[in-house]
Amino acid sequence: MNPEIQFNNLHNFSAGPGILPDSVLRSLQEALLEVPGMGLSLLGISHRSDWFLQVVQECTQQICELAGLDADWEVLLLQGGATQQFSMIPQTFLQGQKQAADYLETGYWSSKSLQPARLCGPVQVPWSGRTSGFHSLPPADLSYNPQASFLHFVSNETVEGLQFHRVPGLAQVPRVCDMSSDFLSRPLDAAQYHLIYAHAQKNLGPAGVTVVLLRKSWLQAQEERKKVNGLMLPDYQDYQRQIQARSILNTPPVFAIYAVLLVLRWLRYEIGGLQVMADINRAKAALVYGFLSQLYEQIELQAEEPYRSLMNVAFRFRDPLLERRFLQTAQLAGFSGLEGHRSLGGLRISLYNAMPLQSVRDLVDFMADFFHSL
Repeated sequence: MNPEIQFNNLHNFSAGPGILPDSVLRSLQEALLEVPGMGLSLLGISHRSDWFLQVVQECTQQICELAGLDADWEVLLLQGGATQQFSMIPQTFLQGQKQAADYLETGYWSSKSLQPARLCGPVQVPWSGRTSGFHSLPPADLSYNPQASFLHFVSNETVEGLQFHRVPGLAQVPRVCDMSSDFLSRPLDAAQYHLIYAHAQKNLGPAGVTVVLLRKSWLQAQEERKKVNGLMLPDYQDYQRQIQARSILNTPPVFAIYAVLLVLRWLRYEIGGLQVMADINRAKAALVYGFLSQLYEQIELQAEEPYRSLMNVAFRFRDPLLERRFLQTAQLAGFSGLEGHRSLGGLRISLYNAMPLQSVRDLVDFMADFFHSL
């Protein structure tokens, strides 16, 4: 690291792993030496211990209460990231089906989910933003297949800064949603979904754990179909086996799951729940978009206005040389993680739950000074 650069942890605008709350970092620092009441380092506690079983139980309980889940839902804490779910979902809910699944192709990550699904069964893409450069999302009047096995979509595309502000699809078709980058950033109407998944490294904690919310009734229907058709899955990729093992089928990432628990406690007890969090997130996004909207001669936003994400603001300078100068100046000022995704380039400001409002104000003030100096 350049010794002249003094990064500020609260000014880490990285798209992932995202910033963690300061109080969570301090608790993790303490737990690395000794978990309160345990006398052992967090890194040395057995995943088979009663203490860790209670951690998993509280994690699932906190998620259920924050997301408003009823008794039909199962919460799993798995590994493999969203990428693992790209395969597990179609293996379970599409393999052996005659009806195709609908997949919306709205950006980089939804595109990544298509090939694993096609290996398992028929897939239709009722809408794709690829040819237009992923600047928008499907219109409200898009026609969907009412007989589809399920509809898969990504609620927030981190690369392009696109976010659904309504739930797409038909009520009679099970909705499967990758919420990796906006899960628990706003109130959730779970009744509109059958499966939700989110890896932790945006709003929930460090990399290594993926939260899966799954309707037990939908899974049971698939289990019965598997028996009839003689379909078998390896234990690790079998949701039913993971449920039976209480998310501890193999050695789980104890550190990452404990960090998720601390974040959930922070979100519920320090922040005050999802509605308060949503209000804060809207305020942060309004500051950034409000400032950038004045700079159309110098910058270009990736997402069209109705589809702009509250989590990731993707844009580019019209002058590439000025863009490089901005990134260098921002680093020297202590702002990190502003580079765009390698597939798109440009810049990206990520505003996940733990990003303080004051840090966003500091960034906007910095950008104002930068453009004023030109």
